[in-house]
Amino acid sequence: MSRLIAVLLLLLLPATAKAQAFDGLRVVFCGTSGPLPIAGRAKPCTAVQVGGALYLVDVGPESTENLMSWRVPVATAKAVFITHLHSDHIGDLGEFNMQSWVGGRAQPLAVVGPAGVDKLAKGMNLAYEDDHRFRKAHHEHGATFELPAGLLQPKVVTIAKPDGVAVAWKDGDLTVTAIRVAHDPIDPAFAYRFDYKGRSVVISGDTRKWPPLAAAAKGADVLIHEAQNNAMTRQMAAGLKTMGNARLSSIMADTVTYHTEPVEAADLARAAGVKALVLTHLTQAGLPMYSPETFAKGMEDGGKLDWRLAKDGMTIELPAGSSDVRFGAY
Repeated sequence: MSRLIAVLLLLLLPATAKAQAFDGLRVVFCGTSGPLPIAGRAKPCTAVQVGGALYLVDVGPESTENLMSWRVPVATAKAVFITHLHSDHIGDLGEFNMQSWVGGRAQPLAVVGPAGVDKLAKGMNLAYEDDHRFRKAHHEHGATFELPAGLLQPKVVTIAKPDGVAVAWKDGDLTVTAIRVAHDPIDPAFAYRFDYKGRSVVISGDTRKWPPLAAAAKGADVLIHEAQNNAMTRQMAAGLKTMGNARLSSIMADTVTYHTEPVEAADLARAAGVKALVLTHLTQAGLPMYSPETFAKGMEDGGKLDWRLAKDGMTIELPAGSSDVRFGAY
C-alpha cells in the first residue's frame, strides 16, 4: 500500500525542481494534432516555461491531461496566448484554468489574444462559476481557494495592419510579440514570438503561407509552424465523397485555402534564418495514407534545413547565454 501511495504522489506532484533549475526558454509540445481525433496526439497546444512561469500558446482538448500526466507545474501558469478562436485551439481552456487554480495558482489566468478572447473568458468564467464555488466550499479547510484567483482575465491585443506586430506581454526579461497571420476568414489570427535573454521561439498558429511571418521571425532560434499536406487533404476529401459524406468532404477540401504545406513552411524557415523548424498541427498524422516521408516530401529541395515533425511530449531547450538548441522528450 505504501508503495502505491508513493507512486500516486509522484504522479500528482509537479516536477518543479527541474523547471526552476533551467534558465532559458523551454518548449513543451502538449498537443500536436489538428481537429481530427488522433491517438496519442492532443489538439493544438504549445507550452513555454521561462523564468519559473508557464505560458501556453493555445489549449486544445486533451492538452491539460498531457501536461498533468508529465507533471508540468501547471500552478505556475501566468497566461494562455490564443492564436485564434477555432474550437480545437481553445477547447481545454476551462479545464486548464480549473486544474491550475486547484493546483495552487494564486492569481487570475490571463487570456491574451485577438478580439473575441474577452467573450471567451467571460463565458468560461460563467460556465465554471458554480464548479469553483463548490470546490471552495468542500476543500478550503486544508488550503486557500480564493475565487478571484480562479478567474480568467482577458487581454485583447489589437494590430491594425494585416502584416503588423504588437507587444502582447512583458514580464522581466520576457517579451511576447503578437504577429498577424493569414487564416481568412478567421480574422485576426496571430502567431507569437517569445524572446528571453537572447533566445527566441516563434509559434505560427494556423495560417496559410505568410511571408510577413518570416520577417517577424527573423533571427529566431526555432520556428514552430503548422503544416498540412494538401495532396493528402484532397485524398481525404475524395474518399469522404465516395463514402457519401459530401458535407465533411466539402469541409475537408476547404481547408487547403488557409493552411501551410510543409514545403512552404520550410521556405519560410530558410527566409527567417532560424536554426531549426518544427512542424506541428499535423492533421493527417495517424491516418491511413500518412507517413512522415510522404508528408514532408520536398522540404529540403530549397536547401539544407534542420527540421522535425512534432510529437506530443517533445521538448526544446534554449539555454540563456548559449546558442544550443536541445531537443528532448518526456
